[in-house]
Amino acid sequence: MTIDDIKALIEADESRTLELKKSTGELKDGMHAACAFLNTDGGWLIFGITPKSLKIVGQQVTDDTKREISQALAGIEPAYDIQPIYVDVPEHPGNKVIAFHFDGWKWGDRPYTYRGRPYYKLESTTKIMPRDMYEDRLRAYEPQSYAWETFPAKGVSFSDLNRDRILGCIRLGVEGGRIPESALSAPIEDTLAKWKLTVNGVPTNGAAMLFSNNIYPYDNFQLRLARFLGTNKLEFIDNQRVEGNFFDLLDAGMAFFFKHLNLSGKITDKSLMREERLEVPVRALREALINALCHRQWEKQNLTISIAVYDDRVEIANPGVFPPQIPIENIKESHESYPYNRNMAQALYRSTFLESWGSGIHRIIEACREQGVEDPTWRWDGGFVYVTFKRPLKTSDSTKVNLGDNVALSPDNVALNVAPSTDQAPTKHRPSTDQVPTKYRPSSVQVQELILSMHEGYMTMSELMECVGLKHRPTFRKNYFIPSLEVGAIELLYPDQPKNPKQKYRLTESAKEWKSYNQKLS
Repeated sequence: MTIDDIKALIEADESRTLELKKSTGELKDGMHAACAFLNTDGGWLIFGITPKSLKIVGQQVTDDTKREISQALAGIEPAYDIQPIYVDVPEHPGNKVIAFHFDGWKWGDRPYTYRGRPYYKLESTTKIMPRDMYEDRLRAYEPQSYAWETFPAKGVSFSDLNRDRILGCIRLGVEGGRIPESALSAPIEDTLAKWKLTVNGVPTNGAAMLFSNNIYPYDNFQLRLARFLGTNKLEFIDNQRVEGNFFDLLDAGMAFFFKHLNLSGKITDKSLMREERLEVPVRALREALINALCHRQWEKQNLTISIAVYDDRVEIANPGVFPPQIPIENIKESHESYPYNRNMAQALYRSTFLESWGSGIHRIIEACREQGVEDPTWRWDGGFVYVTFKRPLKTSDSTKVNLGDNVALSPDNVALNVAPSTDQAPTKHRPSTDQVPTKYRPSSVQVQELILSMHEGYMTMSELMECVGLKHRPTFRKNYFIPSLEVGAIELLYPDQPKNPKQKYRLTESAKEWKSYNQKLS
């Protein structure tokens, strides 16, 4: 490097990639800038130039000067191997300019600190890095040490995990060829360990999010659901808050879509079956909701995923971030997969609920285009990632086709019914207003939930109630049991003795047939 090279570098004044100091008397501030360069886009740190006048004055370089520089550079962690460049200043014989060039930071690298503090560049200014930014970079560098999903679950043990849910996932994975068949007979704890959902023999936060029945230690295992009147949030028609694990929330969200989006149907020429569909493709909505639940920042305790249905659109808001490797403007282009919660994503991939290789966005768009629906849009406001689906038609809820009006217990009418994520109990809804929650209204959505949560053997009334998470017998009888009897979904063990103290109930053959067909569609 020559003095002419120095002149060319400083011609444009200080910037995000250039820091000028008059002498090594400002060595400490210079190292703050060096750390900032390493954590941002890299740049030049040059001593021997007056920042305001840009005069190249240089300085005397002695053994003490070199020793001071070496000691200052030792304060950067992790250690960074760099040699200073000494350039003679012709106008000041004996003086030298001291220049350093630092490489920029790349996603996945460890963040740098100087004397224990991280710095970064904000335009031409050196700043202490915000804690959230620093922690995100630590997480990216060593996810297994810093990721929320890898920490031991607090207040959740193996007995709190829904074993039926886990077995359901294992069965799906075996059927999909992603899990060896031996997993069906292996201890569940061993399978969870292979999925990295245990640490030191106890479930992780990730395991709790996916499978725990005990969600009380986690206030943010929730989903906010709202149907607004019009195109803003001034007035709502329906407002709920549900809680549960991953599968509970997924089921609740899908049920809400079916409640508030328009349903249409037609008889297809090929199969002579009634093909029913929502105005926004079920496959796209489900994929978007799965992505929100899997990739959200669960460590942010005070934030909640939300679904908002307006007259003209549907929005899913997720407390999270876009991977830095994927600019939001390029989100629709082909890209690799960068899951925020790697272990959860891997478990969902193995059980066929999630695809790898970053194909989720493509499949959402593909489902919309197949149905002639406008492509959804994505945006990030610094705290939430939003995916927005345009509604093709603007119709009021009073004119929409209710899901309950289209449920049949034969395969002829099941194409649009949403199946729970596994063959287990649906979500326990907890309304956030005084209105009657969706689950307790007498519609065939409840019949559907009961069918999908029952096994094929005889069950007592208490067992049926447990399936759908209810303890109030009159409510269960009114909204689930009696409607199921009326449509022939369940039958009695002692049909001639309805009040027999040993009475039990099971699914009818038509209900079993419907359930089997519907699960194949999910």
